[in-house]
Amino acid sequence: MTALLDIAGLTANYGDFQALFGVDLMLNAGETVAIIGANGAGKTTLMRGITGIVRGRGKMELDGTSIASLSAPEVLMAGIAMVPEGRKLFPSLTVEENLLIGAHARKVAGPWNLNAIYDLFPILKERRNSPGTALSGGQQQMVAIGRALMSNPRVLLCDEISLGLAPVIIRDIYAAVPKIKASGASMIVVEQDIGQALKIADRVYCMMEGRVTLTGTPATLSRQAIHDAYFGVSA
Repeated sequence: MTALLDIAGLTANYGDFQALFGVDLMLNAGETVAIIGANGAGKTTLMRGITGIVRGRGKMELDGTSIASLSAPEVLMAGIAMVPEGRKLFPSLTVEENLLIGAHARKVAGPWNLNAIYDLFPILKERRNSPGTALSGGQQQMVAIGRALMSNPRVLLCDEISLGLAPVIIRDIYAAVPKIKASGASMIVVEQDIGQALKIADRVYCMMEGRVTLTGTPATLSRQAIHDAYFGVSA
């Protein structure tokens, strides 16, 4: 079976600094893959490499077709959308206008439209005419997720969506994951919270210093093995 997203030997640099070293990653249709690791592990660079924001070198295929040479807008049009770290909403636009930006990115039929987003996050309907940046951090994160979903992506990348949020808000945001998966989207979730990652993932990749140090399923990976891979402890 061909993986939906197949990455092999991916390297990436920021100038003379090498940030990724031969990363392999596979995402199957309908899966949620979690990527864990400490700050500086290369997780965000991997997400930016997949989306074409950072130019990487290596194999990157979406459903058997190479996306390695595509620009960021072309990757989005192909069906990969990202919820960026820090949300990056447009401050001059309302909640609804921020959401509609996502709809312009990829004009394909799918389950996600304004009504579907408002069903997923009802508070956004109440605040739809408010400036996007006037919302709480958790509500802004919901807008960022909704904006990405409005493009009806095949693959949704979520970069640190729980960062800086209160536990109750994190719970509410992650409660949306099963509904997103049920819509047909496959997901890659970057998460520093190991416990949260294990709860929602079908498979887990641990990264350290630009390399994958451990892969497996939550059921087969021991806490000790994850700890050792996360912090680079030798066996």
